[in-house]
Order: sequence, then C-alpha cells, then structure tokens
Amino acid sequence: MIVVNTDFISGKKLQTLSLVRGSTVHSKNLGRDILSSLKTIVGGEIVDYTNMNEARAIATQRMVEDAQKLDADAVINVRYASSAIMQGAAEIIAYGTAVKFVEE
Repeated sequence: MIVVNTDFISGKKLQTLSLVRGSTVHSKNLGRDILSSLKTIVGGEIVDYTNMNEARAIATQRMVEDAQKLDADAVINVRYASSAIMQGAAEIIAYGTAVKFVEE
C-alpha cells in the first residue's frame, strides 16, 4: 500500500474511492505526567509527549486497513490530527483519500 501526503502519485492515474481513517487514544501515566510538569519549570524537551511515533503508527495502520477493505492501491493526501480527550489522554487520527490505480 502506497501512503503519501501529496494529492498525486507520479506516473499513475487515480480513481478516488473514499475517505479512510484510523485512530487511537493514548494516555501517559501519572508518574510521567508529574515528571513532565517538572520539566516545564526547568525547560527542555518533554520526550514522553513528543515521541508519539507508536500512536501515529497505530493510527496509520488502521487507516491502511480501512483502505484495504475498499481494495485500494494507495492512500493520498494523508494527514494527522490530535485532540485532547481528557487530561493526559489524546486521540491521534490519520486520514486520507483511498485511491485505485487506473490503466491509461
């Protein structure tokens, strides 16, 4: 499955299928939240919050699975968004447009 953030794939003619998405909700544990809040006093990167690769990977995989159900060849215009669900928990969403390659 090709996954890109552009609205085209070089050399391919595309047929739009549907919007596809995947999401996950991740939380941090209380101990890390306390340590992270202390870090805001002294400064520096709060790695626990900037290192959300696992959550993005899960959301991306779920988006790809959504596209596979449509027999898509690729997902274009991929975007990520996040929103706070509650204190210490955020939803990560991956979304894009599922497309099929068309013979020219």
